[in-house]
Amino acid sequence: MRIGILGSGLMGAKLGRIWAACGHNVKFAYTRDPAKLARLAQDAGGAAVSVAEAVDGAAAVLLAVHWSRIHDVLDQAGELAAMIVLNCCVPLDESNTDLVVGTSTSGAEELASLRPKARWVSCFNTSPSESFAPVFARKDDAPRPHLLIYGDDAGAKEVAGGLIRDVGFEPLEAGSLRTARFVEPFAMITAELAYGQPGGPALIYRFEKLNG
Repeated sequence: MRIGILGSGLMGAKLGRIWAACGHNVKFAYTRDPAKLARLAQDAGGAAVSVAEAVDGAAAVLLAVHWSRIHDVLDQAGELAAMIVLNCCVPLDESNTDLVVGTSTSGAEELASLRPKARWVSCFNTSPSESFAPVFARKDDAPRPHLLIYGDDAGAKEVAGGLIRDVGFEPLEAGSLRTARFVEPFAMITAELAYGQPGGPALIYRFEKLNG
């Protein structure tokens, strides 16, 4: 599968590396440091391209930029009509301490309003990037950790679910895109548990329903 990665930070870089290792054709785009992007692409076995080139012909696109860069990257990406877009962005302020959208709407819903023709699905924003490599290394172990996935397009969620399984998580259906109003604050809890509490940032989770 051809995947366009919009954002060369921790999320985009780590997921892109793993998907490339799974055999996907990964195109990395959008950075303030072109040399860093080129090194990332070379190390991962992908290609460093423009945002427009990453989107063109992609089967799926990962949006993985800071909320402050959303308008800039979308301007370069175009309309994204009929494109499956995996959104892992959390709408944070410049200091990464407070949400700037919610709870009568959400970052995911704001993105969908900016590009209504795209096939949006949200995932990967409730697990720290430090968990990806160890989860991938243990992907044959059971049970797998959960990863929340939510959106309004069943087909887009099916494609995203396959990419989630490639990393080693089990996608956990969490409903429509409106669920983002509650998931994005939950992402702040996972960040606190990962970075603010002892034990290291490679945090995973799994929900179970008890019968009886």
